[in-house]
Amino acid sequence: MTTPEQNIDLADNFAKVFSTGDVEQILDTLHPDATYWVSGRIDGMSGSYNKEGLGALLGGVTSVYENGALEITPTSAIAQGDKVAVEATSYAKLKNGKVYQNAYHFLFEFRDGKILSVKEYMDTQHAYDIFYA
Repeated sequence: MTTPEQNIDLADNFAKVFSTGDVEQILDTLHPDATYWVSGRIDGMSGSYNKEGLGALLGGVTSVYENGALEITPTSAIAQGDKVAVEATSYAKLKNGKVYQNAYHFLFEFRDGKILSVKEYMDTQHAYDIFYA
């Protein structure tokens, strides 16, 4: 079992790996039974994903970024037991010239040194305006 401090390190590592856009490495940070939930009601973005579904989502969206990745920067974190709450910001320039910068709250749950679940809360209106409008 990992400590809360180790879990914060794992959450920070997830942000670093996510920022590379390497879908295979991102999925490697996840537990085999992992789930990933994205807030809102945006078709094709919001909802619950298993590990395979998240891979498909990320594989599709990384192609719209100018450098192939969405940079996630944690700004604060707090942990208790196997859960870590993280505030973060993002940045990516899209190939169409738009800039995506959002604010997030992530809730991570860990098992066996891997991410078991993620809940991602963000400004869904901004996401819709950048990716769909």
